[in-house]
Amino acid sequence: MNLYKRENYLKKIRPFYNDTGIIKVITGIRRCGKSCLMQTISQEIIQTNIPEQNIIYINLDKKQFKNIKTSNQLETLIDSLTKNINGIKFLFIDEIQNVSNFEEIINAYREEENYSIFITGSNSYLLSGELITKLTGRYIEFELFTLSFEEYIDMKKFYKKEISSNINEEFDKYIIEGGFPKALEYNNIEDKRTYLSSIITEIFEKDIRKRVKIKNVSVFNKIQTYIINNFGATVSIKNILKELKKDGIIIKRETLNRYIQILTDAKIIYRCNRFDMKSKKSLNSEQKYYLADLSLYFITNTDNRINYGSVLENIIYLYLRTKRYTVSVGKIGKLECDFIIRNNNMEYAYIQVAMTILNSKETEDREYACLEKIKDNYPKYVITKNDLIQHRNGIKHINIVDFIKLEKIV
Repeated sequence: MNLYKRENYLKKIRPFYNDTGIIKVITGIRRCGKSCLMQTISQEIIQTNIPEQNIIYINLDKKQFKNIKTSNQLETLIDSLTKNINGIKFLFIDEIQNVSNFEEIINAYREEENYSIFITGSNSYLLSGELITKLTGRYIEFELFTLSFEEYIDMKKFYKKEISSNINEEFDKYIIEGGFPKALEYNNIEDKRTYLSSIITEIFEKDIRKRVKIKNVSVFNKIQTYIINNFGATVSIKNILKELKKDGIIIKRETLNRYIQILTDAKIIYRCNRFDMKSKKSLNSEQKYYLADLSLYFITNTDNRINYGSVLENIIYLYLRTKRYTVSVGKIGKLECDFIIRNNNMEYAYIQVAMTILNSKETEDREYACLEKIKDNYPKYVITKNDLIQHRNGIKHINIVDFIKLEKIV
């Protein structure tokens, strides 16, 4: 099978291909490409002269394995597939959360020290409860996101899809179409939307309904729609409850918190914490939420207009997460810094995102003001979509497409 290689993720996982002491856990929203990534890994391992029989690939969503529901059944299956195989066995298990109490059996194979284990799951239930308790220090999570803009262009080239010579036109298409890989197979927007709508249904049926009890599905759907339609905006539980009450929906604060956590666990949304840069404390009363993919907004929103500020923020947020930065929203006095990012070396950068800063001097001043108040010497960026580039007080002004191409941000 000819698969597009998502190099940004492969280079992070390659050092662990032969590590039998660490379970490689690949997570991400449904249909973001986890199975294809695992297949790519298995192909690369075979290319290192490992016999194909040493690659054991089990997709628990496939018909031949759909009846494997218990850890005992999984153990019997693995033993039958690995019988008489010498050397390291490379065990790939897709959608492992379909098996109850899988943690103990997976750890047991890890303990044998001749299995290199890769598992996937569509949501963070995979990294909750028993897995954390029993496998602490014995697994590494690699979180997979939908296609970044760079990957979107590369994948279109890989599959010989038509690409505009105007990169800004392609960027506009990316905003509307999103980054779910399979959506690239469809040539018109109606077919893409039909496919993308099916993803929302699948997530609800497989990642939510089967795992948590939702007494009132219609209320849950309203909350989901509200959060999706207000992505990138600062929201509080109090304000959401107030908006629901206007529609005649009265629910407990605990229920609302639980429903938002369900959406987060299913990786439909990501919570971006707000941080007070003066007090150095997290601001828990207000949060921002970003979407796992912009297409989720365009297939569920109640307003077809595009809020480019939130859209561009969402793209930058996901891009930063793919680069494994810690990302938060910064508050300094009455001003807000869209993103504070930190790398593993505890180095920082500060980012403001806007559609344009050229419409008015007031807009320009607003975007620069927060960054100008930050007195350290870490990089500071103002990111816009189509503006002529200008610089001010050492702050870098950069086009969003060029920012995504940067080799080094911090």
